[in-house]
Amino acid sequence: MKILISDKLEDDGIKIFEANGFEVVKKFTITKEELKNEIGDYDGIVIRSRTKLTADVLENAKNLKAIGRAGVGLDNVDINKATEMNIKVLNTPEAPAVSVAEFALGLMLTLARKISYADRTTHEAQWKKNECLGYTLNGKKLGLVGFGNIAKHLAKIAIVMGMEVGVYSRFSKGQVAIDEAIEIGCSIYPSVEDLLKEAQVVSLHLPSSPQTENIINEERIKLMRKDAIIINTARGNLIDNKALLNALKNKNIAGAALDVFREEPLNDQELIKYDENLVLTPHIASQSIENQTAAAIMVAEKISNFLKSK
Repeated sequence: MKILISDKLEDDGIKIFEANGFEVVKKFTITKEELKNEIGDYDGIVIRSRTKLTADVLENAKNLKAIGRAGVGLDNVDINKATEMNIKVLNTPEAPAVSVAEFALGLMLTLARKISYADRTTHEAQWKKNECLGYTLNGKKLGLVGFGNIAKHLAKIAIVMGMEVGVYSRFSKGQVAIDEAIEIGCSIYPSVEDLLKEAQVVSLHLPSSPQTENIINEERIKLMRKDAIIINTARGNLIDNKALLNALKNKNIAGAALDVFREEPLNDQELIKYDENLVLTPHIASQSIENQTAAAIMVAEKISNFLKSK
């Protein structure tokens, strides 16, 4: 059986495929048109976020039995088309929990202590000590919108740091998530609105779906505290960017940090040019050596086990 690796994958994962007797083809820069022409030659494909397995691509995947996503999100895979063609879709939601949670915490600290601003201005030979008065996270309320693996790990870290943690979890794992949140020491909120009214730090941990599109919009931002900050390491379409920028410019909220965007690479000039209380990073929350290795191993094991059972 042949496996196509269409995005960069750590060697640890590739070695697992080879040890299981699969023929591995590595094409980390394959284009959409090239993929359309070649995908029919493979029994399995492994992707990250670059490769887009849209319906017109999958239409040509006549021999494909499994798609492996080394990561969490599946918004770059047409799940309906894959299901229609009886193609198994597997991902690795367990892998990035620690890396993304730590990165979200880093963004919180960056905003709360004005680290990005301090770094930039110091490099410009300015001494902005008096302008860099921040605040501690200890004693503040962290609001988690969604409570999957990443949010759960972030909650544990935040509680150890002395933060209060509130959770709204309608879209993640339902009652299971709520029970886990209570056990950890979080308080549960019945609506996003109730959580946003109280939280000083809001961190988003939701998948991309019609239900979650613009869950942070103009009306909900108006409910937030003026000293609140928003962290998004989940998906770009969770936030109405126009409403966010207006709130930042008018000081209706204190700041925001975004690691994910509606279109990547980021080309929204309004976001790019505004940097007063906005931190932007290029979708790197899961870019740790440990996570890349774990995701590669997990996806290779899952795909190998599935294909060997066929």
